[in-house]
Amino acid sequence: MNKDNKKLGMGLGALLSTKSQNKNNINKINISNIYPNKKQPRKNFEEKEIKELSSSIKNQGLIQPIVVREVTKNSYEIIAGERRWRACQMAGLHSIDCVIMNVDEESVYELALIENIQRENLNVVEEAKAYKNIIQLNGLKNEDLAKKIGKSSSHISNLIRILELDKEIHQMIIDGKISMGHARALIGVPNALEKAREIFEKKLSVREVEKSTSKHKQSRKRQVEKDPNIADLEKELSDKIGLRTEIQFNESGSSGSLKLYYSDLNQLDEIMKRLKK
Repeated sequence: MNKDNKKLGMGLGALLSTKSQNKNNINKINISNIYPNKKQPRKNFEEKEIKELSSSIKNQGLIQPIVVREVTKNSYEIIAGERRWRACQMAGLHSIDCVIMNVDEESVYELALIENIQRENLNVVEEAKAYKNIIQLNGLKNEDLAKKIGKSSSHISNLIRILELDKEIHQMIIDGKISMGHARALIGVPNALEKAREIFEKKLSVREVEKSTSKHKQSRKRQVEKDPNIADLEKELSDKIGLRTEIQFNESGSSGSLKLYYSDLNQLDEIMKRLKK
């Protein structure tokens, strides 16, 4: 592992300190030879913010260089500083100061995530997607990522779980129509989108939502924690008829349902033949 890769866990504050900038060669690079990182965790850039930064750069210059890596000769990918790069384009600059780092592709995403978290640039949905992607790409556990970025493991787990919700709910979180507390209460609820709209329209509190969804979650928990005797009975029946079965009891336990699962139409035909005998 090279020296720059070892610094990833330190964050960009360490990498871009004055001392670090002296060690890393700062180069003037043609702005047309620089392109954004496709895996950049941040997807939303406010145009107003870019304009304000562009005006500042015109008057004061670019105070902090952007961080890039050389992909091919005279072609550079942004690791950190896409907002500054966009503002420089808007300001009409032809070349900008860059710190060139020697890092592999996997580390690029991790470093971009660290920068955005440190600057609090990501909305919660972007942050959740970034965590999930970096865990999958690098084969990490939540605990491993937590140590790298200075967040708790539970924070990462809770954020990733909101990705189970509908995209419309994600947008409602981003727009501030519902809170993260509301979103967590909706995870695993069948009519979550309908409930999310109701939360916004009726200005429901998190406590009210938790109370209204608790019955479903308790029922779901009971289903997940199936009685071992029922599980044994399902297995015995499945072995006998050659199909996956599921037995469910109602709350009183006096009645219920038996489900048979078939994988193709031939199996369905076979079931019908047996039932008609």
